[in-house]
Formats: sequence, structure tokens, C-alpha cells
Amino acid sequence: MRRMIPSLQALLCFESAAKHRSYTAAAQELSITQSAVSRQIQQLEDFLAVALFVRARHGVELTQAGESYLKTIKSHLLGIEHATLDLMAHKGLGGTLKLGVVPTFATRWLLPRLYRFNRLYPEITIHLETSTKPFLFSEHIFDAAIYAGTPAQIENWPDAKIQFLMEEALVPVCSKTLIEKYFPECVSDENESLDLTAEQISQLPLLQQTTRPYIWNEWFAQAGYAYPYAMDGQRHELFSMLAVAAMHHLGVALIPPLLLEKELEQGDLIRVSRVELVGTRSYYFVSSEQHKNALIVKFTQWLEHEVREFESQFL
Repeated sequence: MRRMIPSLQALLCFESAAKHRSYTAAAQELSITQSAVSRQIQQLEDFLAVALFVRARHGVELTQAGESYLKTIKSHLLGIEHATLDLMAHKGLGGTLKLGVVPTFATRWLLPRLYRFNRLYPEITIHLETSTKPFLFSEHIFDAAIYAGTPAQIENWPDAKIQFLMEEALVPVCSKTLIEKYFPECVSDENESLDLTAEQISQLPLLQQTTRPYIWNEWFAQAGYAYPYAMDGQRHELFSMLAVAAMHHLGVALIPPLLLEKELEQGDLIRVSRVELVGTRSYYFVSSEQHKNALIVKFTQWLEHEVREFESQFL
């Protein structure tokens, strides 16, 4: 059965002409004649039985149907280009995994360890892009994702195979300078963690996470202390932003220690309470339930090993 797919040359001419709003500029970009571009687009419009362009004073403009079609096919043309470049780069060996990863986990935990995966599997290339929301694997956005969320969010992810990685434990951290200002009697020469009471922590400026506005309320409840101003303070979107703000003495933040290995080790930040907020979210590896991929199997096996190594050393 013949597929309803136009010629690739016609699609490339359409995409280029739409980008430049000019058949002439498209011809220059594609190194063909202007009449060839016009002919390809006419054939495409005949195939679709829909007008994609209208003449304008200084070139052409997309019709509403053309705008809609362009939005749909651009990602697919880009995907074909990326797949071709990946295949050429690997000479048919190994392959490429495109992963959606929550931003701070990617920069603070995964990327510093990724060289070990590259050493084991040099034939596999990992592309990381930030992703904070579930998506449909049928849309071919990513091959897999590392996602931080609640069990309910994960359970509602359609057609997904879920692998638990680790719990997210949030602990209060700040700079030693901030403690010296508010509780100088608690400071020592060592970069040791402290165990301030919840009442003491309430006296420090709180740093809030924009996407989780009730997080300090939950922590104070866990600590058994009612604090009416738990939602006050500067707001920042990402854990990485909270970490920088805390390092510069702007307040105390709730951040998973797995994202602060370097800062805690060097003493840029110190943990100021033993009370942890655990169980609200966890990290999961999510892949398509339908699509079996040998590269994903290798990556998940390596990832699970790294998680076990981390937990044995730091938790």
C-alpha cells in the first residue's frame, strides 16, 4: 500500500521557502533554481490538494494551512537530519540515545558521572535535553527520560515503562556565613553539619522553590513545628538556583544532598538539621513500554549501578 508521504525534496523546498518567505532565497539555500523550487512546491500543493502559499508584495506568505503544516513537519525533518548525522558518525555501530532529564539532576548528578558510561560504551552517544513534564513516546521527542515526580504522576504516564531510581530527600542547607550571623555559638572550624531546631531555622531567611511553594510548610510539619510564615522568602525556580543563592548567604534552602555533593564536601554549604523531607517525590527512569531498545538496556544497567554506588557512599 502506497504511503501518503510527499517527496523529501518537495518538503525541503517548502520548509526553506516558508522560512525565508521567498522562493528565490530557498533556491539559493538549496543550490537549485527558483523555478525548481516553484515546481516542487506546486507538486506538493497538488499532492495535498491544499494551497500552502499566497503571493505577497515581497515574496510569499504561508496560508493558515501552510503554517499548520510547517509546524508539524519541521521536527520530523530535523529528526531525519539528526538520525542521518548520528548514523554517519557511528558508521552503523552503536547509536544515539536522546534523554529528557530534569535540569539540576542532569547538571549536578548525571553529567559528572557520564564519562564513565562513555568509557564503557564509546560507540553510544547520549544527547541530554531538559524535560520537567511527562510526554508521549509516540511523539518521538525522547527515547527515554529521567523524571522527578510523585507516584501518582508516574502511574498516569501513558505507555511508559517505569524504573525507580532513588527517593528525593530534601534537607535544609545554607552557608556557614549565614549561621555565623544568626547563631555564632553554633559555628565550628570544621565543615560539619548542624542540628538546629525547627524554631531556630524559622529565624533564618527562607529560600523558596517557585514550582513547590508549600515545601517549607511540609518540612516544618515534618519537624513538628507550626510556623505561620513558612511561605515567605525569595523564590527561585530550580534547585541549582537555590544552591547558588544559599552559597551567597541569602538564606536557607531545601535541596536534595545528591545535588550538592561538591558544595557539601568543600564546605560551601552545610546541612543545618537532621530532619529530612522524604517521600514526596522520587527519581524514575521512564522509557517506552512498546519500544525495545538495546541501548536503553545498557544505559539503565549502568545508571542503576551508579545509583547503588552513590547510595553506598553518601546515604
